[in-house]
Amino acid sequence: MSRSDEYSQLATLAAATRETSGDLFGQAMVDWLRQHVGFDHCVIFGYHGASRPPLLFETFSPAESHVFVALYQEGPYLLDPFHHAAVERKEGFWRMRELAPDRFYASEYFRSYYSQTRLAEEVGFFVPLPGKDALVLSLMRLRASGPFGTADARLLRDMAPAVISFARLRWPALSADEPAEVKQDETIASVNEFDRAHIWKSLSLTPREKHVVDLVLQGHSTESIARAMRIVPGTVKVHRRNIYRKLKIKSQAGLFARFVEIIDARIRQG
Repeated sequence: MSRSDEYSQLATLAAATRETSGDLFGQAMVDWLRQHVGFDHCVIFGYHGASRPPLLFETFSPAESHVFVALYQEGPYLLDPFHHAAVERKEGFWRMRELAPDRFYASEYFRSYYSQTRLAEEVGFFVPLPGKDALVLSLMRLRASGPFGTADARLLRDMAPAVISFARLRWPALSADEPAEVKQDETIASVNEFDRAHIWKSLSLTPREKHVVDLVLQGHSTESIARAMRIVPGTVKVHRRNIYRKLKIKSQAGLFARFVEIIDARIRQG
């Protein structure tokens, strides 16, 4: 790509930040990034704590959008490492493998939802916004394309400051782009986004047990949970036994099934 072509693409991207349509900006961003690195899909979600994330841009077909967007927004986003990183206000370029818990790829969430995406790899540009908002621009490569190479990841990491700056120009805040139903959801879910145990408030568990449930479903091992909660692994095992006994389940699969029940109930109430 010549320097003049690069300047032209950047000028188009800068102009797109002034448009009211997220699609125009998203497409300009995709066109620029694809001049440097190959990928199959791009999606941009906004995040605000545990609220349902608004879709800001996508490149999916309708069938693909059902899995990557509609199903994701119904509840799986709560267990997504990208969602957690955005809420924790990480910034810059990150690969899924850098953010995922140690047992993520063996978790029920991965087997039951994430595997449906048929992704080889997902990477993202994380953009904290004023207040408690954040957005993530994700680039995806399907299994047929293979994961991003080391050189690709290095280049994308170098491009992160520009991507983040352009995204902040286009979305200085999320409120103007959010549909009314999302704002309503945020009012209902007016909780401390760093305390995710509220998701399990319908269960007869202690706060510590709810925290363990959340970490187990995210894909953390016993050792990882112990480090996160600053307790010994033996205590984590006691919590897990008590959780399974109280919920009358015998495995992580049963725990994930209970998670699905909670999400379905939230959807019906909504």
